[in-house]
Amino acid sequence: MKLKKLIKDIPDIQIKGAKEIEITGISLNSKLVSPGNLFIAKRGKVDDGADYISEAIAAGAVAVATDIYDPTLRDVAQLIHPKISSIEGQLAAQYYQFPSHDLFSVGITGTNGKTTTSFLVKHLLDGFFGPCGLIGTIEYIIGNSHYQATRTTPDVCSNHKMLREMINQGCRSMVMEVSSHALDQDRTYGIDFDVAIFTNLTLDHLDYHQTMENYSEAKKKLFTSLNNQDKKKKCHPHPSTAVINVDSNWHQQIIEGCQSNVMTYGIVAQADLRATDLNLSAKGTHFKIHYQGKIANCFSPYIGRFNVYNYLAAVAVGLIRKISLSEIVDRFKTMQMVPGRMERVPNDLGINIYIDFAHSDDALRNVFENLIEIKKGRVLAVFGCGGDRDKSKRPKMAEACEAYADLTIVTNDNPRSENPEKICSEIIRGFSKGDYIVELDRKEAIRKAIEWALPDDIILIAGKGHEPYQIFAHHTIEFDDRLVAAEFCRHAELNRQK
Repeated sequence: MKLKKLIKDIPDIQIKGAKEIEITGISLNSKLVSPGNLFIAKRGKVDDGADYISEAIAAGAVAVATDIYDPTLRDVAQLIHPKISSIEGQLAAQYYQFPSHDLFSVGITGTNGKTTTSFLVKHLLDGFFGPCGLIGTIEYIIGNSHYQATRTTPDVCSNHKMLREMINQGCRSMVMEVSSHALDQDRTYGIDFDVAIFTNLTLDHLDYHQTMENYSEAKKKLFTSLNNQDKKKKCHPHPSTAVINVDSNWHQQIIEGCQSNVMTYGIVAQADLRATDLNLSAKGTHFKIHYQGKIANCFSPYIGRFNVYNYLAAVAVGLIRKISLSEIVDRFKTMQMVPGRMERVPNDLGINIYIDFAHSDDALRNVFENLIEIKKGRVLAVFGCGGDRDKSKRPKMAEACEAYADLTIVTNDNPRSENPEKICSEIIRGFSKGDYIVELDRKEAIRKAIEWALPDDIILIAGKGHEPYQIFAHHTIEFDDRLVAAEFCRHAELNRQK
Protein backbone atom coordinates (compact mmCIF):
# COMPACT_ATOMS: atom_id res chain seq x y z
CA MET A 1 0.00 0.00 0.00
CA LYS A 2 1.24 3.48 -0.89
CA LEU A 3 2.00 5.73 2.09
CA LYS A 4 -0.26 8.43 0.66
CA LYS A 5 -3.22 6.04 0.55
CA LEU A 6 -2.49 4.74 4.06
CA ILE A 7 -2.94 8.15 5.68
CA LYS A 8 -5.63 9.67 3.46
CA ASP A 9 -8.39 9.43 6.09
CA ILE A 10 -6.29 10.49 9.08
CA PRO A 11 -6.66 14.19 10.06
CA ASP A 12 -3.90 16.42 11.43
CA ILE A 13 -1.08 14.36 9.97
CA GLN A 14 1.85 15.71 7.95
CA ILE A 15 4.24 13.86 5.67
CA LYS A 16 7.86 14.88 5.41
CA GLY A 17 9.49 12.97 2.58
CA ALA A 18 8.28 10.78 -0.26
CA LYS A 19 4.50 10.12 -0.26
CA GLU A 20 4.49 7.51 -3.01
CA ILE A 21 6.67 4.91 -1.30
CA GLU A 22 5.28 1.41 -0.88
CA ILE A 23 4.61 0.27 2.70
CA THR A 24 5.01 -3.48 3.27
CA GLY A 25 3.87 -3.63 6.89
CA ILE A 26 3.49 -1.74 10.16
CA SER A 27 5.27 -2.38 13.45
CA LEU A 28 5.40 -0.89 16.94
CA ASN A 29 8.42 -3.05 17.78
CA SER A 30 11.75 -2.14 16.17
CA LYS A 31 12.92 -5.75 16.56
CA LEU A 32 10.05 -6.95 14.36
CA VAL A 33 10.58 -4.44 11.56
CA SER A 34 11.05 -5.84 8.03
CA PRO A 35 12.28 -4.01 4.91
CA GLY A 36 9.65 -1.57 3.64
CA ASN A 37 7.83 -1.25 6.98
CA LEU A 38 6.37 1.79 8.68
CA PHE A 39 7.69 2.02 12.25
CA ILE A 40 5.40 3.71 14.78
CA ALA A 41 7.57 5.48 17.36
CA LYS A 42 5.05 5.61 20.18
CA ARG A 43 5.84 7.08 23.59
CA GLY A 44 4.87 4.53 26.24
CA LYS A 45 4.82 4.63 30.03
CA VAL A 46 8.17 2.86 30.19
CA ASP A 47 9.78 3.06 26.74
CA ASP A 48 9.94 5.88 24.20
CA GLY A 49 9.63 4.61 20.64
CA ALA A 50 11.79 7.49 19.44
CA ASP A 51 14.77 5.78 21.10
CA TYR A 52 14.40 2.86 18.67
CA ILE A 53 14.02 4.74 15.39
CA SER A 54 17.62 4.14 14.34
CA GLU A 55 17.26 0.42 15.04
CA ALA A 56 14.05 0.30 12.97
CA ILE A 57 15.70 2.12 10.05
CA ALA A 58 18.67 -0.25 10.20
CA ALA A 59 16.17 -3.15 9.92
CA GLY A 60 14.68 -1.64 6.76
CA ALA A 61 11.95 0.80 7.85
CA VAL A 62 11.20 3.28 5.05
CA ALA A 63 8.84 5.48 7.07
CA VAL A 64 8.52 6.53 10.70
CA ALA A 65 5.45 7.85 12.53
CA THR A 66 6.47 10.24 15.28
CA ASP A 67 5.22 13.30 17.14
CA ILE A 68 8.25 15.51 16.42
CA TYR A 69 9.97 16.09 13.09
CA ASP A 70 13.62 15.05 13.06
CA PRO A 71 15.61 16.81 10.29
CA THR A 72 18.46 14.32 10.65
CA LEU A 73 16.29 11.47 9.30
CA ARG A 74 16.83 12.24 5.64
CA ASP A 75 16.48 8.73 4.19
CA VAL A 76 12.99 7.91 5.46
CA ALA A 77 9.56 9.48 5.22
CA GLN A 78 8.22 10.92 8.45
CA LEU A 79 4.56 10.99 9.49
CA ILE A 80 4.14 13.77 12.03
CA HIS A 81 1.18 13.76 14.39
CA PRO A 82 0.89 15.40 17.84
CA LYS A 83 -0.49 12.23 19.45
CA ILE A 84 0.82 9.07 17.81
CA SER A 85 -1.08 6.81 20.22
CA SER A 86 -4.36 8.19 18.83
CA ILE A 87 -3.62 7.15 15.23
CA GLU A 88 -1.75 3.84 15.54
CA GLY A 89 -5.02 1.91 15.46
CA GLN A 90 -6.23 3.81 12.41
CA LEU A 91 -2.98 3.12 10.57
CA ALA A 92 -3.09 -0.60 11.41
CA ALA A 93 -6.78 -1.03 10.53
CA GLN A 94 -6.34 0.86 7.26
CA TYR A 95 -3.20 -1.01 6.20
CA TYR A 96 -4.68 -4.45 6.88
CA GLN A 97 -8.02 -3.35 5.34
CA PHE A 98 -10.22 -3.74 8.42
CA PRO A 99 -10.00 -7.55 8.53
CA SER A 100 -12.64 -7.97 11.26
CA HIS A 101 -15.23 -6.93 8.66
CA ASP A 102 -14.72 -10.35 7.07
CA LEU A 103 -14.77 -12.35 10.30
CA PHE A 104 -17.48 -13.16 12.82
CA SER A 105 -15.64 -11.64 15.78
CA VAL A 106 -16.04 -12.44 19.47
CA GLY A 107 -14.30 -10.48 22.22
CA ILE A 108 -14.17 -11.74 25.80
CA THR A 109 -13.26 -9.61 28.80
CA GLY A 110 -13.40 -10.15 32.56
CA THR A 111 -11.04 -10.95 35.41
CA ASN A 112 -11.53 -14.70 35.27
CA GLY A 113 -12.79 -17.20 32.70
CA LYS A 114 -11.59 -15.55 29.49
CA THR A 115 -9.30 -18.36 28.38
CA THR A 116 -11.65 -21.28 29.00
CA THR A 117 -14.54 -19.40 27.41
CA SER A 118 -12.42 -18.56 24.36
CA PHE A 119 -11.49 -22.21 23.82
CA LEU A 120 -15.14 -23.24 24.17
CA VAL A 121 -16.23 -20.60 21.64
CA LYS A 122 -13.51 -21.63 19.20
CA HIS A 123 -14.47 -25.30 19.48
CA LEU A 124 -18.11 -24.45 18.84
CA LEU A 125 -17.50 -22.17 15.84
CA ASP A 126 -14.93 -24.59 14.37
CA GLY A 127 -17.62 -27.24 14.22
CA PHE A 128 -20.26 -25.21 12.42
CA PHE A 129 -18.54 -22.53 10.35
CA GLY A 130 -15.05 -23.81 9.59
CA PRO A 131 -11.75 -22.65 11.10
CA CYS A 132 -11.96 -20.11 13.91
CA GLY A 133 -8.86 -18.11 14.82
CA LEU A 134 -7.95 -17.40 18.43
CA ILE A 135 -5.92 -14.71 20.20
CA GLY A 136 -5.48 -15.25 23.92
CA THR A 137 -3.37 -15.89 26.99
CA ILE A 138 -2.15 -19.36 26.07
CA GLU A 139 -1.62 -19.11 22.33
CA TYR A 140 -2.52 -17.48 19.04
CA ILE A 141 -4.15 -19.87 16.56
CA ILE A 142 -4.19 -18.89 12.88
CA GLY A 143 -5.57 -21.63 10.66
CA ASN A 144 -3.52 -24.73 11.49
CA SER A 145 -0.64 -22.74 12.99
CA HIS A 146 -0.18 -22.32 16.74
CA TYR A 147 2.06 -19.63 18.27
CA GLN A 148 2.92 -19.26 21.95
CA ALA A 149 1.30 -16.07 23.24
CA THR A 150 3.52 -13.22 24.40
CA ARG A 151 0.63 -11.50 26.17
CA THR A 152 -3.13 -11.89 26.41
CA THR A 153 -3.97 -9.15 23.89
CA PRO A 154 -1.11 -8.06 21.59
CA ASP A 155 -0.54 -4.54 20.26
CA VAL A 156 -2.98 -3.08 17.76
CA CYS A 157 -0.73 -3.65 14.73
CA SER A 158 -0.18 -7.31 15.59
CA ASN A 159 -3.91 -7.81 16.15
CA HIS A 160 -4.91 -6.53 12.72
CA LYS A 161 -2.05 -8.40 11.08
CA MET A 162 -3.14 -11.68 12.70
CA LEU A 163 -6.76 -11.14 11.72
CA ARG A 164 -5.72 -10.61 8.11
CA GLU A 165 -3.59 -13.78 8.28
CA MET A 166 -6.59 -15.67 9.67
CA ILE A 167 -8.62 -14.70 6.62
CA ASN A 168 -5.76 -15.71 4.33
CA GLN A 169 -5.68 -19.10 6.09
CA GLY A 170 -9.41 -19.69 5.53
CA CYS A 171 -10.81 -18.63 8.92
CA ARG A 172 -14.43 -17.51 9.00
CA SER A 173 -14.53 -16.49 12.66
CA MET A 174 -12.22 -15.34 15.41
CA VAL A 175 -12.32 -15.15 19.20
CA MET A 176 -10.12 -12.82 21.22
CA GLU A 177 -9.39 -12.45 24.91
CA VAL A 178 -9.46 -8.71 25.55
CA SER A 179 -7.57 -7.57 28.64
CA SER A 180 -8.31 -4.39 30.58
CA HIS A 181 -4.80 -3.14 29.72
CA ALA A 182 -5.55 -3.63 26.03
CA LEU A 183 -8.84 -1.74 26.28
CA ASP A 184 -7.24 1.11 28.20
CA GLN A 185 -4.50 1.33 25.55
CA ASP A 186 -6.86 0.98 22.54
CA ARG A 187 -5.17 -2.19 21.28
CA THR A 188 -8.48 -3.36 19.76
CA TYR A 189 -9.12 -0.14 17.84
CA GLY A 190 -10.82 -0.80 14.52
CA ILE A 191 -11.97 -4.33 15.42
CA ASP A 192 -15.71 -4.70 14.87
CA PHE A 193 -16.85 -7.23 17.47
CA ASP A 194 -20.12 -9.01 16.72
CA VAL A 195 -20.28 -10.39 20.25
CA ALA A 196 -18.64 -9.06 23.41
CA ILE A 197 -18.72 -11.22 26.55
CA PHE A 198 -18.38 -9.95 30.12
CA THR A 199 -17.45 -12.83 32.45
CA ASN A 200 -16.94 -11.08 35.82
CA LEU A 201 -14.93 -8.38 37.57
CA THR A 202 -12.96 -8.99 40.75
CA LEU A 203 -9.93 -7.50 42.47
CA ASP A 204 -6.88 -7.59 40.18
CA HIS A 205 -4.54 -5.32 38.22
CA LEU A 206 -4.89 -2.44 40.68
CA ASP A 207 -1.17 -1.81 40.26
CA TYR A 208 -2.20 -0.50 36.83
CA HIS A 209 -5.78 0.77 37.24
CA GLN A 210 -5.45 2.00 40.86
CA THR A 211 -9.19 1.62 41.62
CA MET A 212 -11.93 -0.88 40.83
CA GLU A 213 -13.89 1.95 39.22
CA ASN A 214 -11.05 2.58 36.76
CA TYR A 215 -10.79 -1.16 36.16
CA SER A 216 -14.52 -1.32 35.44
CA GLU A 217 -14.35 1.68 33.08
CA ALA A 218 -11.61 -0.03 31.07
CA LYS A 219 -13.71 -3.19 30.71
CA LYS A 220 -16.74 -1.13 29.74
CA LYS A 221 -14.95 0.23 26.66
CA LEU A 222 -15.42 -3.10 24.89
CA PHE A 223 -19.20 -2.71 25.20
CA THR A 224 -19.58 0.99 24.50
CA SER A 225 -17.81 0.41 21.18
CA LEU A 226 -20.31 -2.21 19.96
CA ASN A 227 -22.19 -1.47 16.76
CA ASN A 228 -25.95 -1.27 17.28
CA GLN A 229 -26.80 -1.06 13.58
CA ASP A 230 -27.17 -3.67 10.86
CA LYS A 231 -23.80 -4.31 9.21
CA LYS A 232 -22.48 -5.00 5.75
CA LYS A 233 -20.75 -8.14 7.03
CA LYS A 234 -21.61 -11.17 4.92
CA CYS A 235 -20.88 -13.49 7.85
CA HIS A 236 -23.15 -11.66 10.32
CA PRO A 237 -25.08 -8.64 8.97
CA HIS A 238 -26.74 -7.94 12.32
CA PRO A 239 -26.21 -5.53 15.21
CA SER A 240 -23.63 -6.57 17.81
CA THR A 241 -24.66 -8.31 21.04
CA ALA A 242 -23.30 -7.88 24.54
CA VAL A 243 -23.35 -11.14 26.53
CA ILE A 244 -23.36 -10.33 30.26
CA ASN A 245 -22.97 -12.47 33.38
CA VAL A 246 -25.69 -11.05 35.62
CA ASP A 247 -24.36 -12.89 38.66
CA SER A 248 -21.31 -10.60 38.63
CA ASN A 249 -21.52 -7.64 41.02
CA TRP A 250 -20.43 -5.26 38.25
CA HIS A 251 -22.87 -6.37 35.56
CA GLN A 252 -25.13 -3.33 35.85
CA GLN A 253 -22.29 -0.89 35.23
CA ILE A 254 -21.38 -2.81 32.08
CA ILE A 255 -24.96 -2.98 30.81
CA GLU A 256 -25.41 0.78 31.33
CA GLY A 257 -22.71 1.39 28.75
CA CYS A 258 -24.31 -0.82 26.09
CA GLN A 259 -26.11 0.60 23.07
CA SER A 260 -26.26 -2.84 21.43
CA ASN A 261 -28.44 -5.90 21.96
CA VAL A 262 -27.91 -7.55 25.34
CA MET A 263 -28.17 -11.25 26.25
CA THR A 264 -27.74 -12.15 29.92
CA TYR A 265 -26.64 -15.41 31.49
CA GLY A 266 -26.35 -16.69 35.03
CA ILE A 267 -27.03 -19.34 37.63
CA VAL A 268 -28.42 -17.39 40.59
CA ALA A 269 -30.19 -14.38 39.06
CA GLN A 270 -32.90 -14.53 36.44
CA ALA A 271 -31.32 -14.37 32.99
CA ASP A 272 -32.04 -14.96 29.31
CA LEU A 273 -29.82 -18.04 29.49
CA ARG A 274 -29.69 -19.88 32.80
CA ALA A 275 -28.20 -23.02 34.35
CA THR A 276 -29.94 -24.96 37.12
CA ASP A 277 -29.69 -28.29 38.92
CA LEU A 278 -25.90 -28.34 39.11
CA ASN A 279 -24.36 -31.65 40.16
CA LEU A 280 -20.61 -31.34 40.69
CA SER A 281 -18.15 -34.20 40.85
CA ALA A 282 -14.46 -34.88 40.26
CA LYS A 283 -15.34 -36.16 36.79
CA GLY A 284 -17.22 -33.03 35.69
CA THR A 285 -20.51 -31.22 36.11
CA HIS A 286 -24.07 -32.13 35.16
CA PHE A 287 -26.60 -29.28 34.84
CA LYS A 288 -29.63 -28.05 32.91
CA ILE A 289 -29.72 -25.06 30.56
CA HIS A 290 -32.91 -23.02 30.13
CA TYR A 291 -33.42 -20.74 27.12
CA GLN A 292 -36.69 -19.38 25.74
CA GLY A 293 -38.73 -22.24 27.14
CA LYS A 294 -36.30 -24.94 26.00
CA ILE A 295 -34.36 -27.12 28.45
CA ALA A 296 -31.21 -29.09 27.67
CA ASN A 297 -29.42 -31.59 29.89
CA CYS A 298 -25.68 -30.89 29.81
CA PHE A 299 -22.45 -32.44 30.99
CA SER A 300 -19.15 -30.58 31.11
CA PRO A 301 -15.85 -32.36 31.80
CA TYR A 302 -14.71 -29.15 33.48
CA ILE A 303 -15.23 -29.28 37.22
CA GLY A 304 -16.69 -26.45 39.19
CA ARG A 305 -19.51 -23.95 39.23
CA PHE A 306 -17.37 -21.22 37.63
CA ASN A 307 -16.88 -23.39 34.57
CA VAL A 308 -20.64 -23.56 34.12
CA TYR A 309 -20.55 -19.78 33.68
CA ASN A 310 -17.88 -20.20 31.00
CA TYR A 311 -20.02 -22.85 29.31
CA LEU A 312 -23.08 -20.57 29.35
CA ALA A 313 -21.15 -17.68 27.78
CA ALA A 314 -20.04 -19.94 24.92
CA VAL A 315 -23.57 -21.29 24.48
CA ALA A 316 -24.77 -17.69 24.11
CA VAL A 317 -22.43 -17.20 21.16
CA GLY A 318 -23.85 -20.29 19.48
CA LEU A 319 -27.41 -19.10 19.98
CA ILE A 320 -26.54 -15.70 18.52
CA ARG A 321 -25.16 -17.55 15.48
CA LYS A 322 -28.52 -19.35 15.17
CA ILE A 323 -27.21 -22.77 16.21
CA SER A 324 -29.87 -24.75 18.06
CA LEU A 325 -29.42 -25.45 21.77
CA SER A 326 -29.36 -29.21 21.19
CA GLU A 327 -26.68 -28.89 18.49
CA ILE A 328 -24.55 -26.73 20.80
CA VAL A 329 -24.79 -29.25 23.65
CA ASP A 330 -23.85 -32.11 21.30
CA ARG A 331 -20.84 -30.20 19.97
CA PHE A 332 -19.48 -29.58 23.46
CA LYS A 333 -19.45 -33.32 24.15
CA THR A 334 -16.25 -33.45 22.06
CA MET A 335 -14.51 -30.58 23.88
CA GLN A 336 -11.05 -31.30 25.28
CA MET A 337 -9.55 -29.84 28.48
CA VAL A 338 -8.07 -26.34 28.30
CA PRO A 339 -4.32 -26.30 29.12
CA GLY A 340 -3.61 -25.16 32.67
CA ARG A 341 -7.25 -24.47 33.56
CA MET A 342 -8.27 -26.93 36.28
CA GLU A 343 -6.20 -29.41 34.32
CA ARG A 344 -5.97 -32.74 36.05
CA VAL A 345 -2.63 -34.55 36.32
CA PRO A 346 -3.31 -38.28 35.73
CA ASN A 347 -1.75 -40.61 38.29
CA ASP A 348 -2.19 -44.00 39.98
CA LEU A 349 -1.68 -42.65 43.48
CA GLY A 350 -5.34 -41.90 44.11
CA ILE A 351 -4.50 -38.18 44.49
CA ASN A 352 -6.52 -35.54 42.69
CA ILE A 353 -3.97 -33.04 41.35
CA TYR A 354 -5.15 -29.92 39.54
CA ILE A 355 -3.10 -27.27 37.75
CA ASP A 356 -4.79 -23.88 37.47
CA PHE A 357 -3.86 -20.38 36.36
CA ALA A 358 -5.66 -18.77 39.34
CA HIS A 359 -3.46 -15.81 40.29
CA SER A 360 -5.77 -13.59 42.33
CA ASP A 361 -7.54 -14.13 45.64
CA ASP A 362 -10.97 -14.22 43.99
CA ALA A 363 -9.81 -16.74 41.39
CA LEU A 364 -8.34 -18.91 44.17
CA ARG A 365 -11.56 -18.74 46.17
CA ASN A 366 -13.57 -19.77 43.11
CA VAL A 367 -11.34 -22.78 42.57
CA PHE A 368 -11.36 -23.76 46.25
CA GLU A 369 -15.13 -23.44 46.57
CA ASN A 370 -15.55 -25.89 43.73
CA LEU A 371 -12.91 -28.28 45.04
CA ILE A 372 -14.52 -28.29 48.49
CA GLU A 373 -17.76 -29.52 46.91
CA ILE A 374 -16.05 -32.64 45.51
CA LYS A 375 -13.38 -33.35 48.12
CA LYS A 376 -13.17 -36.60 50.08
CA GLY A 377 -9.87 -36.01 51.82
CA ARG A 378 -7.67 -32.99 52.56
CA VAL A 379 -6.88 -30.01 50.31
CA LEU A 380 -3.24 -29.02 49.82
CA ALA A 381 -2.31 -25.83 47.99
CA VAL A 382 0.90 -24.76 46.26
CA PHE A 383 1.07 -21.16 45.09
CA GLY A 384 3.13 -17.98 44.84
CA CYS A 385 2.66 -14.46 43.52
CA GLY A 386 4.21 -12.87 40.46
CA GLY A 387 6.79 -10.13 40.87
CA ASP A 388 6.25 -6.65 39.40
CA ARG A 389 2.52 -7.15 39.68
CA ASP A 390 -0.28 -6.00 42.02
CA LYS A 391 1.14 -6.37 45.55
CA SER A 392 -2.15 -5.77 47.35
CA LYS A 393 -3.46 -9.22 46.45
CA ARG A 394 -0.54 -11.15 48.00
CA PRO A 395 -1.81 -11.40 51.61
CA LYS A 396 -5.36 -11.80 50.32
CA MET A 397 -4.34 -14.90 48.38
CA ALA A 398 -2.90 -16.31 51.62
CA GLU A 399 -6.22 -15.58 53.33
CA ALA A 400 -8.02 -17.51 50.58
CA CYS A 401 -5.72 -20.50 51.04
CA GLU A 402 -6.09 -20.44 54.81
CA ALA A 403 -9.89 -20.38 54.49
CA TYR A 404 -10.02 -23.54 52.38
CA ALA A 405 -6.74 -25.50 52.36
CA ASP A 406 -5.58 -27.85 55.11
CA LEU A 407 -1.98 -27.06 54.24
CA THR A 408 -0.44 -24.41 51.98
CA ILE A 409 3.06 -24.42 50.52
CA VAL A 410 4.07 -20.87 49.59
CA THR A 411 6.61 -20.80 46.78
CA ASN A 412 7.91 -18.83 43.82
CA ASP A 413 5.73 -17.89 40.88
CA ASN A 414 7.48 -15.61 38.35
CA PRO A 415 9.44 -13.31 40.70
CA ARG A 416 10.76 -11.22 37.80
CA SER A 417 12.83 -8.32 39.15
CA GLU A 418 11.61 -8.64 42.73
CA ASN A 419 13.29 -10.47 45.60
CA PRO A 420 11.49 -13.86 45.97
CA GLU A 421 11.90 -13.83 49.75
CA LYS A 422 10.29 -10.39 49.96
CA ILE A 423 7.34 -11.55 47.86
CA CYS A 424 6.81 -14.54 50.16
CA SER A 425 7.08 -12.35 53.26
CA GLU A 426 4.27 -10.17 51.89
CA ILE A 427 2.18 -13.26 51.11
CA ILE A 428 2.45 -14.85 54.56
CA ARG A 429 1.21 -11.69 56.28
CA GLY A 430 -2.22 -12.97 55.25
CA PHE A 431 -1.93 -16.13 57.38
CA SER A 432 -3.25 -15.94 60.95
CA LYS A 433 -2.15 -19.43 61.92
CA GLY A 434 0.63 -21.80 61.03
CA ASP A 435 -0.94 -24.18 58.49
CA TYR A 436 1.63 -23.24 55.85
CA ILE A 437 5.29 -23.62 55.00
CA VAL A 438 7.56 -21.62 52.70
CA GLU A 439 9.55 -23.48 50.03
CA LEU A 440 10.96 -21.06 47.46
CA ASP A 441 12.03 -23.81 45.07
CA ARG A 442 8.78 -24.41 43.14
CA LYS A 443 9.87 -27.85 41.98
CA GLU A 444 10.62 -28.90 45.55
CA ALA A 445 7.30 -27.41 46.72
CA ILE A 446 5.41 -29.57 44.22
CA ARG A 447 7.44 -32.64 45.24
CA LYS A 448 6.62 -32.12 48.93
CA ALA A 449 2.90 -31.71 48.22
CA ILE A 450 2.79 -35.00 46.29
CA GLU A 451 4.91 -36.79 48.90
CA TRP A 452 2.67 -35.65 51.76
CA ALA A 453 -0.66 -36.27 49.99
CA LEU A 454 -2.78 -39.31 50.78
CA PRO A 455 -5.30 -41.10 48.54
CA ASP A 456 -8.43 -38.96 47.99
CA ASP A 457 -6.54 -35.77 48.87
CA ILE A 458 -6.66 -32.83 46.48
CA ILE A 459 -3.57 -30.85 45.49
CA LEU A 460 -4.09 -27.47 43.83
CA ILE A 461 -0.99 -26.08 42.11
CA ALA A 462 -2.00 -22.51 41.31
CA GLY A 463 -0.75 -19.40 39.58
CA LYS A 464 1.10 -20.49 36.45
CA GLY A 465 -1.28 -22.87 34.71
CA HIS A 466 -0.17 -23.45 31.12
CA GLU A 467 3.08 -21.48 31.37
CA PRO A 468 6.17 -23.50 30.29
CA TYR A 469 8.64 -21.11 31.91
CA GLN A 470 9.61 -19.33 35.12
CA ILE A 471 10.87 -15.74 34.99
CA PHE A 472 13.60 -14.51 37.31
CA ALA A 473 15.37 -11.14 37.40
CA HIS A 474 18.15 -12.00 34.98
CA HIS A 475 17.09 -15.25 33.37
CA THR A 476 14.12 -17.42 32.40
CA ILE A 477 14.07 -21.19 32.83
CA GLU A 478 11.90 -23.93 31.36
CA PHE A 479 9.33 -24.89 33.96
CA ASP A 480 5.91 -26.45 33.50
CA ASP A 481 3.82 -27.29 36.59
CA ARG A 482 2.06 -30.06 34.66
CA LEU A 483 5.27 -31.82 33.63
CA VAL A 484 6.90 -31.42 37.04
CA ALA A 485 3.87 -32.84 38.86
CA ALA A 486 3.57 -35.73 36.39
CA GLU A 487 7.27 -36.58 36.85
CA PHE A 488 6.99 -36.72 40.64
CA CYS A 489 3.84 -38.84 40.37
CA ARG A 490 5.73 -41.36 38.22
CA HIS A 491 8.56 -41.51 40.76
CA ALA A 492 6.08 -42.02 43.60
CA GLU A 493 4.29 -44.77 41.64
CA LEU A 494 7.60 -46.58 40.99
CA ASN A 495 8.60 -46.33 44.65
CA ARG A 496 5.25 -47.75 45.68
CA GLN A 497 5.82 -50.77 43.41
CA LYS A 498 9.21 -51.60 44.98
